[in-house]
Amino acid sequence: MGDLTNSDYYSKNQRNDGSSNHEGGFGVSVMELRELMELRGSEAVVKIQEDYGDMDGLCQRLKTSPTEGLTGDVTDLDKRKEVYGENLIPPKKPKTFLQLVWEALQDVTLIILEVAALISLGLSFYQPPGGDSGESCGTAAAGAEDEGEAEAGWIEGAAILLSVVCVVLVTAFNDWSKEKQFRGLQSRIELEQKFQVVRGAQVIQLPVADIVVGDIAQIKYGDLLPADGVLIQGNDLKIDESSLTGESDHVKKAADRDPMLLSGTHVMEGSGRMLVTAVGVNSQTGIIFTLLGAGEPGEEEKKEKKGKIQDGNMENNQTKVKKQDGAAAMEMQPLKSAEGGEMEEKEKKKANVSKKEKSVLQGKLTKLAVQIGKAGLVMSAITVIILVLYFAVDNFVLQKRPWLTECTPIYVQYFVKFFIIGVTVLVVAVPEGLPLAVTISLAYSVKKMMKDNNLVRHLDACETMGNATAICSDKTGTLTTNRMTAVACYVGDVHYKEIPDPGLLSVKSLDILVNAISLNSAYTTKILPATKEGGLPMQVGNKTECGLLGLVLDLKRDYQPVRNQIPEEKLYKVYTFNSVRKSMSTVIKLPDGSFRMYSKGASEIVLKKCTKILNQEGEPRLFRPRDKDEMVKKVIEPMACDGLRTICVAYRDFPGDPEPLWDNENDILNELTAVCVVGIEDPVRPEVPSAIVRCQRAGITVRMVTGDNINTARAIAIKCGIIHPGEDFLCIDGKEFNRRIRNEKGEVEQERMDKVWPKLRVLARSSPTDKHTLVKGIIDSCLTEQRQVVAVTGDGTNDGPALKKADVGFAMGIAGTDVAKEASDIILTDDNFSSIVKAVMWGRNVYDSISKFLQFQLTVNVVAVIVAFTGACITQDSPLKAVQMLWVNLIMDTFASLALATEPPTEALLKRKPYGRNKPLISSTMTKNILGHGIYQLVIIFSLLFVGEQIFDIDSGRHAPLHSPPSEHYTIIFNTFVLMQLFNEINARKIHGERNVFDGIFRNPIFCSIVFGTFAIQIVIVQFGGKPFSCTPLDLEKWGWCTFLGLGELVWGQVIATIPNSKLRFLRGAGQLTKKNEMPGDEDMNEDNEEIDHAERELRRGQVLWFRGLNRIQTQIDVVNTFKSGSSYQGQLRRQSSTTSQNQDVTHVSSPSHVSLSNALSPTSPTGQC
Repeated sequence: MGDLTNSDYYSKNQRNDGSSNHEGGFGVSVMELRELMELRGSEAVVKIQEDYGDMDGLCQRLKTSPTEGLTGDVTDLDKRKEVYGENLIPPKKPKTFLQLVWEALQDVTLIILEVAALISLGLSFYQPPGGDSGESCGTAAAGAEDEGEAEAGWIEGAAILLSVVCVVLVTAFNDWSKEKQFRGLQSRIELEQKFQVVRGAQVIQLPVADIVVGDIAQIKYGDLLPADGVLIQGNDLKIDESSLTGESDHVKKAADRDPMLLSGTHVMEGSGRMLVTAVGVNSQTGIIFTLLGAGEPGEEEKKEKKGKIQDGNMENNQTKVKKQDGAAAMEMQPLKSAEGGEMEEKEKKKANVSKKEKSVLQGKLTKLAVQIGKAGLVMSAITVIILVLYFAVDNFVLQKRPWLTECTPIYVQYFVKFFIIGVTVLVVAVPEGLPLAVTISLAYSVKKMMKDNNLVRHLDACETMGNATAICSDKTGTLTTNRMTAVACYVGDVHYKEIPDPGLLSVKSLDILVNAISLNSAYTTKILPATKEGGLPMQVGNKTECGLLGLVLDLKRDYQPVRNQIPEEKLYKVYTFNSVRKSMSTVIKLPDGSFRMYSKGASEIVLKKCTKILNQEGEPRLFRPRDKDEMVKKVIEPMACDGLRTICVAYRDFPGDPEPLWDNENDILNELTAVCVVGIEDPVRPEVPSAIVRCQRAGITVRMVTGDNINTARAIAIKCGIIHPGEDFLCIDGKEFNRRIRNEKGEVEQERMDKVWPKLRVLARSSPTDKHTLVKGIIDSCLTEQRQVVAVTGDGTNDGPALKKADVGFAMGIAGTDVAKEASDIILTDDNFSSIVKAVMWGRNVYDSISKFLQFQLTVNVVAVIVAFTGACITQDSPLKAVQMLWVNLIMDTFASLALATEPPTEALLKRKPYGRNKPLISSTMTKNILGHGIYQLVIIFSLLFVGEQIFDIDSGRHAPLHSPPSEHYTIIFNTFVLMQLFNEINARKIHGERNVFDGIFRNPIFCSIVFGTFAIQIVIVQFGGKPFSCTPLDLEKWGWCTFLGLGELVWGQVIATIPNSKLRFLRGAGQLTKKNEMPGDEDMNEDNEEIDHAERELRRGQVLWFRGLNRIQTQIDVVNTFKSGSSYQGQLRRQSSTTSQNQDVTHVSSPSHVSLSNALSPTSPTGQC
């Protein structure tokens, strides 16, 4: 089944069939290679031997050299792309503008308005029969309407429809530009992903999309494989294939046992070279994507397809005919989340309740929005009921009129008018601008953060970072420059404080040392001449190894001739570095048939395994335990206290007969002979100490978690300013840490953890598991009133679990492996700690921007709702008409969110403590401002409403009949209302009670242009809006008064600022409106989720369906398209693999953001998931 779909797709998408491939001059067709890649293990080895003789035979057919790679000739590369395809999968088509318009139209409030407007429009054309029926159809209808006015009745309905169209277009345009922005971001991320390939005997870095069939790719620990290939030569290679097979065990790969390497899988250990045999849609992952219908339009087709594919896989899994189809079945799981949230997703969501499910701000906004929505709904319902009852009682009870059939449409028209007023109240009550503000603020921040070297992969990480209370940082490369230089060494019983002259060392020791360093390091690690004159030589590859190779060059020797003599494929056995071994060893076969193993690693670990050491003459002598202790005291500790990383180089000889059992690692890596101990310096980055001071001032604790020796770590921590001599802080290593936090059974106890983490500042010699345990312990702790929000930096493959567990995971853009980037939320493109501080600043800025907007928005809402409600109850008509409300609400919302959400951050943001997860969204100062400005505006508007006609000596606009022309009275009210909002927008720029609201206003040109722009549009609406906007032109004097009353807002703002919060006790309770009772324990997280589920259930009952808009925009910001649902090939590969690649702590770690995002976008869910 799956196979048939493969070939179907293949025939559609591949222009060349097998024969034309051979015509292309290559000895093997695409189909042959695809069939080969479907085999595994020994089957594949046999197939290669039968069809091609050996790997060299396959290379010859593909016209490539196993050692020198392709020539790099452009015509040859183009031909390969034409014959075998390019290494990219066509992305899914973005939603068209019309689709986005259709989505925006789904907003329930808009639908209600449309229906009401259409009814109003239809009824406005109805004339009751008989000339005097107007009289008999009720008092309110009997206004002095002239013919023209009666005919103009349709205008209001049409105007509402028109404003709905405007709103829809604005929303759709916003969505469209966001999608475009994030696609651009995604393509940038893709361009940054490069891979090492051999071309013309040179190792070069190529963008993944440029890799072609026939390339020789160099693979190493931490890589995400970009294409399918066959292993030519490998050292201790282990691959995590869980993203394709679902099996979490690492698969050992060897050229003679299982040489098949598949795209989308991760290299967990070792290194090697592979021949690329399939790229893009022909690779195993590509086949799966095409099965899933990447880029296909019909959602329905997709679902049918999915069903079919899964059926197919059920059979395949039983018969195990083709493993690749089983792989496709496994692949479905993570992919489905992006395709369309089915029921399983909802179940998965329950299972995956994790702390990353909902960001702090989203949680608070969700709750606030539900509360405002309920209030608005109640107010609008009461308004409609009061209006209808008043009309009915007045007409049919007090004036005892009969209900006439021919008058029914007239009555209905009244009821529709009342209904429109009610809906208008609801429209104003609901802050549609809120999701837009979040969106704009996040999108703006993300764009700007790119310039500050933060590449944000998950949007909410940007805002979570503002609440961070702890940062667990790596040392190497983040706090230090990651430019390793050997500065001291201990050779032949002498401790040299600087690199010695080679003449001082015995030739024997020097030869062994040069060979040990040159051969026992990755051949991809090199030191290249400086690019600029007078610059430092370029270090390529592992930086510690670069430091050692630098030592070889300093000793006036060269490592390259040694490597040329024994090329990589002649290395007999390699034990690559991993976090358990903490050492690397390489075995070579000597000319006499015996073996020699060179070893290097962390000095205290390697020295423990040494039984001999080379003396001054270069001869081995006994190395007793007391010699080791002395060496640690006199050599290693002093080096470490200077902040040097200490590496020990050793070797061991083995007889050729009998050959040792290489797999018995414990016996092999023992009885070594120490050659030397090297002290490597990695200087602290100059900008780090000041960045750490800024963090500490901002209430963020910085902890260093490193694999280095405790003394080295402490020395660097002091240089950075993480610890200060004489302070009461803990600096411990992994062993001591585990002893303190685990009970007798070896289980981690939270109580014990709580005694350790508050004082812990440096954790040395730590394993990735320790890092994960520490992060989990801090997050789960109940010690502090607020739950801790933890950010973690990581670069290694094994940092994945900790990066996922943390609230915000930072991966290193330069030194980081693909696996670490995959698990992270933000990528630091310059690997620099000070960029994290910038992220904190932006995060806090997002939070403040939302608060500014909320303060502004809620003032508008409170005032507009009260005015519409009381106005309707007292004068049977809202002083602010539906179209005016839509202008105030939607256009001002959009503009205000743009204006307030794009304020640039200032250093002042880092001078306060983090807000914390359960601080109310609306602070007491904000409540004071909202109520204060609300009172001012209500006093002004009610004064104008009830005595305005006397003040300005104009006709009263109250009790106007149906379809009456707009009055000057109500125009003044509308104009004053808008101008007050405009000046209050300037007040809203400050939310911490600052007096100078104009501070830095010109640094934000968007804000200035929006304020002036809104003012200009307001003039146009009032002077030329006419009937649709229920406005009549005002003269200069009245404009002056309106502007004066608006300016009063600024003066009143100063008055409010002088009232101290302490005098207003009741505000403390008011702010709790949005308080989340969120305790750090897991059960409480579940309760919290239930609470939100409860809210969701209420939403679904149709009470507050507008809420869909909030979620749609919140999660939709097509980050989903970008990073999750695979708008492109690599993005998809990464996403899938992340779900299963970490077999450690998978239950807690697998990223739930897939679930929440996909559900929010699910086309089947009417309200969006929250």
